Amino acid sequence: MTSEQAPVESPPPLSKYSKRVTVDSISGRPDGGAGLIGQRVVVGGWVKSSREFKLAAPPQPPAAGGPKDISCVEVLQTKLPFFRSIIKVFGGEQRTRDKIDSIIPKPPQPSISILQIGDGSCVSSLQPSLPERKEKHTIELKAEKLLHLGTVDQDRYPLSKKRLPLELLRDSAHFRPRTTTVASVMRIRNGFTQAAFAFFDENGFLHVQAPVTTVTDASGGATESLLRVEATLPDGVKAETIRASIKEKSKKIEELKRSGSNKEALAAAVQDLKKTTELAELVEGEQRRTRTYLSASGRLHLESHASALGNVCSFGPRFQACSPESRRVLAEMWMVEIEVAFSELEDSMQCAMDFLKSICRWIMKSSVEDLKFMEKRVDKHVVDRLQLIAEGPFEKITYTEAIKVLKQAKNERTIEWGAPLSEEHEAVLVEEIYKKPVIVYNHPKELKPFNARCNDDGETCAAFDVIVPKVGTVIRGSQSEERLNMLSGRIKELGLEKKQYEWYLDLRRHGAVKCSGFSFAFDTFVLYATGLNDVRDATPFPRSIGQPNN
Repeated sequence: MTSEQAPVESPPPLSKYSKRVTVDSISGRPDGGAGLIGQRVVVGGWVKSSREFKLAAPPQPPAAGGPKDISCVEVLQTKLPFFRSIIKVFGGEQRTRDKIDSIIPKPPQPSISILQIGDGSCVSSLQPSLPERKEKHTIELKAEKLLHLGTVDQDRYPLSKKRLPLELLRDSAHFRPRTTTVASVMRIRNGFTQAAFAFFDENGFLHVQAPVTTVTDASGGATESLLRVEATLPDGVKAETIRASIKEKSKKIEELKRSGSNKEALAAAVQDLKKTTELAELVEGEQRRTRTYLSASGRLHLESHASALGNVCSFGPRFQACSPESRRVLAEMWMVEIEVAFSELEDSMQCAMDFLKSICRWIMKSSVEDLKFMEKRVDKHVVDRLQLIAEGPFEKITYTEAIKVLKQAKNERTIEWGAPLSEEHEAVLVEEIYKKPVIVYNHPKELKPFNARCNDDGETCAAFDVIVPKVGTVIRGSQSEERLNMLSGRIKELGLEKKQYEWYLDLRRHGAVKCSGFSFAFDTFVLYATGLNDVRDATPFPRSIGQPNN
């Protein structure tokens, strides 16, 4: 290669774990793919839309010498003027000429038929080449060969070329990611996941996997909102019936032994008794077993690790009983939770603000194209809302102040101190009064978990909510009660079973330290960031009680 020759760039590498090159790796190059002109790459993907059409075939150049294969049709075509001359000489009528014309076939019109690929088809390992550039910013991928094609049954495929409402797509959750909207939402979710872990890594947090099942009610008495884990037993099975059956089958075995019956009958009776005994143990064990729930919060368990490791965080599903018609809450919600040792309420509120600002800045940099799409297709204020958190201030008010300003704004006497803030109240605070995110802290202790630290007034506790426009509360946090006598008093006051909380009380008996933290509603914030109106559309596989799920 001479010095004047341009260096030939190597094609994009194949994915490490698959035999394809993504189109993004071509178009996302600094030169837009121009350096790959004339090279071959292998790509793979899915068809979003398709149609069948024909193009006129380019004229074929004449053969350069040598014999030429001539078909029968071509012979007839070349002789056609001679036949017509004979007919004319002998006075043939127009009808006769038309009949002869119909007998002699005409050559087919040259064309190129383009392969029709149904929407959703998997086109794996396309082998295209990049021709010369036609325009300044245009690179054309010309397919030379289809190495594999996964076809679609159009009669049964639930996705159509027309845009389907999101509520209809919920019945086909396994196909939803193939739509442009849901694909963008999933990429934004992924961006928030990366942003969250990046924030915690930068600030010295250790990731701890909190349990999914627990015997400890983190909410402190609100067991009606928890999902209980139970063994599945046959319908109508009762312990008394099983014990009577065991007694009867044992008597039958004794009779078989005395009668000297064959060994096969005796062995079958013994095996039957064994199965019945196992069922009895299962039923009686279920009756004695301590109630187990799907965890609604992992913060109690995180606190045990924060007391030894410092800053800890967790990311996983949390469960609660809720209405299947709710647009903001699901039975399974993914939560980011943290606990920080040697910290108080103010520290936790500051961490919550920094966390929200960090992930909003991250997503605005990493998901530009997806956010533009959501702005165009779903909600034109998507980026504005993210900007509101990323760059704007937060308003911090006490619960008592919130009740006061709500009464003034709504002129309603029904808003009384001690009642939880409704979705409407939250919307008034952030969208009408302050027009920015609001942190409401020092709530009545009856509204918050049993372990929230009691304030000196005896009525409120060190807990806070972060409220944002459109979706309401996205973070709930608190400072934990580190005083053993106060915590024991709250457990007794709420009528909780102290035995289930002994392990938690041990953290106060041995090396107690102040801790605070919060729970971040991940799915709810994706709803906020994408402009969607239902959390079921912001979750990969929405889970609701009483609703069919795949």
